[in-house]
Amino acid sequence: MKKKIALILSAVMILALAFSVTGCGGGGDAEGVNVEGDTIKIGVFEPTTGENGGGGMQEVLGIRYANQLNPTVEVGGKTYNIELVEVDNQSDKTAAVTAAQQLISDGVVGVLGSYGSGVAIAAGDTFKTAAVPAIGCSCTNPQVTSDNEFYFRVCFLDPFQGTVMANYAADQGYTKAAVIAQNGDDYSTGLAGYFKTAFADLGGEIVADETYNTNESDFNAILTKVKSADPDCIFIPSSIATATLILPQITANGIDAQVLAGDTWENAAIISKDMVGAAFSTFFDENDESNPVAVEFVKGFKEYLNSSKQNLTWNSGTDTVAAVSALGYDAYMAMYNAIAALDGDTVNSVAIRDALYNVNFDGVTGNITFNDTGDWQTPDTPALRCKAKTTPANSGRMDDLLKGTSPASCAADCPKTRNTHSAKTGYKNGSSPLLHPPDNLISAETHQ
Repeated sequence: MKKKIALILSAVMILALAFSVTGCGGGGDAEGVNVEGDTIKIGVFEPTTGENGGGGMQEVLGIRYANQLNPTVEVGGKTYNIELVEVDNQSDKTAAVTAAQQLISDGVVGVLGSYGSGVAIAAGDTFKTAAVPAIGCSCTNPQVTSDNEFYFRVCFLDPFQGTVMANYAADQGYTKAAVIAQNGDDYSTGLAGYFKTAFADLGGEIVADETYNTNESDFNAILTKVKSADPDCIFIPSSIATATLILPQITANGIDAQVLAGDTWENAAIISKDMVGAAFSTFFDENDESNPVAVEFVKGFKEYLNSSKQNLTWNSGTDTVAAVSALGYDAYMAMYNAIAALDGDTVNSVAIRDALYNVNFDGVTGNITFNDTGDWQTPDTPALRCKAKTTPANSGRMDDLLKGTSPASCAADCPKTRNTHSAKTGYKNGSSPLLHPPDNLISAETHQ
């Protein structure tokens, strides 16, 4: 197996944050929740324990940092303090509903999160019924916002990244793919499904289609089947916890097929000299200096991480900027901008929801705005630019990749620019070996 990490895609996500408030909530046409006093409560709905606890904590760090920089907001000439109310949804659908209900009981007027589509989907009706808007940071399954006018998100969707990963595989000349997904996990099974459909449409063959259960740690039986199918690549849309377990087992089984994954794999816990190289999708590249907002964020966030040993521990022991931290920051700022735009002297959850549809600002992950379903507003023609730091480098247009066409090659000095819409997109083919300490890596996302 080639010891390399390839960044396939970086697409800017958009967010809308829902803030906390004191009061009662209603559904549908309800008046929502009004803020009483001078404190606006914003719920932080994230897994800080369970299989997605690592990624969830990184989102929390991005949200906390944004709150540290922007702790107050002015509405109608009155200054409000913004208080974060944090709950742990435990990476569990049942616990997620309880956590969501707790936030509503605590009087939040908006919610941020979650890492993990399954928990976001499970809690969606709770936020909708209470008429409290929520902004997902990295929950990519389409069902999160489907039929829920109170859920937004700043990330791209699984149909998008599944198709891009399939086109990446086809562009690399892979014709036979194995897929390994987690039973009952909306993110894993959903993304796997979109990849399989797109890959088959491109003329590829799914030679092995395997599933595993939550908390499973021994993948040898599955990998034996995969190896016998002799795939060119293996697509594994999984949690961070699963990735750290299955990657060494792939190596131990002598499988040399290229490993492909989704956005969860950009975590530093996976990037290790002992791990098999992989290609994955992600939302953010800390080394891209084309966005001045991102440059400022990276500098400040690294200082924030290094100001506390505990922060570094929560960030997988490194000051590498995780994409989900950037998304958490942008989600907070989306909510902040919606609140600051309110007309009148009352802060109301439904009014915040309405204001989110008009949010438009340059965030860390790109331009932040929402479409009528609450999803990140993608540009019509998201052009890709070469960002590779090695020769040869690949570049192309995202629409070309979505059609399955091969991007044109470019020189190593191809300009490191994003598209004119400043939507965070990118297609990258990495070739550098994994290096030992995290500070020797260009970034946890790109590794080029």
